Amino acid sequence: MEIFGYFMALFIGISLGLFGGGGSILAVPVLAYLFLLDEKVATAYSLFIIGFGALVGGLKQNRNNNVDWTTAIVFGIPSLIGVWIVRLYVIPQLPEILFNIGDFSISRRMGMFGVFIVLMFAVAYSMLNNNSRKGGTGNIIYNYPLILIEGFVIGAVTGFVGAGGGFIIIPALVLLTNLDIKKAIGTSLIIIAFKSILGFFLGDALIMSIDWNFLIVFTTLTIAGIFLGIYFGKFIDGNKLKKGFGYFVLAMALFILFTEFIIQ
Repeated sequence: MEIFGYFMALFIGISLGLFGGGGSILAVPVLAYLFLLDEKVATAYSLFIIGFGALVGGLKQNRNNNVDWTTAIVFGIPSLIGVWIVRLYVIPQLPEILFNIGDFSISRRMGMFGVFIVLMFAVAYSMLNNNSRKGGTGNIIYNYPLILIEGFVIGAVTGFVGAGGGFIIIPALVLLTNLDIKKAIGTSLIIIAFKSILGFFLGDALIMSIDWNFLIVFTTLTIAGIFLGIYFGKFIDGNKLKKGFGYFVLAMALFILFTEFIIQ
């Protein structure tokens, strides 16, 4: 299973290189089901993996002048605070059993994976939806109150489930700052990298025993996959494969739903 898990690390990177996003949503299921890591460790490691994967993509976008650094800082700071608070103070305090409904117990794992399933359905929908993304005019206007609130909420969700949240950040940047779509995509990658990497090192790395050898190998394979995906993208139309990947994410979401909530 571990060999297949390392192959999936490469696959996650290839999907990121081909599609520019979405693949990172698979990191937590791969870590939890193929490497048998518990939910707290899987979501923590996912932040590290997603963060460095997004950093590679973001720096590539920056070379094409598709990153607005001021927006990345304005949106990224409240997002980082959200990740940091959840990872350092909320997750460690969650009890094994969150609450009971009659004789049915909702565990911490079920709660975290329940939120994650919702995000996977959202990612699958965004990849299966044929409507092209529409951006702003590029005349940047900051709605600071909403940016602070939404940035914090997205960061908190990221911290809770270990997902990048690009599919939420991109439309938020368009609506709240009026960025054009190319800069919204590039800027979202920098925000994801910023909040995920710093959230990991300021939170989990301080209170958790980290298997650095495993984490570096997995992340290296993911980054190698990103470059492979970028290379394949020269010959393959990523948009044609996007629907198939969307169905794969949907199938994974249904598998987690069945495994965590139906088979008890």
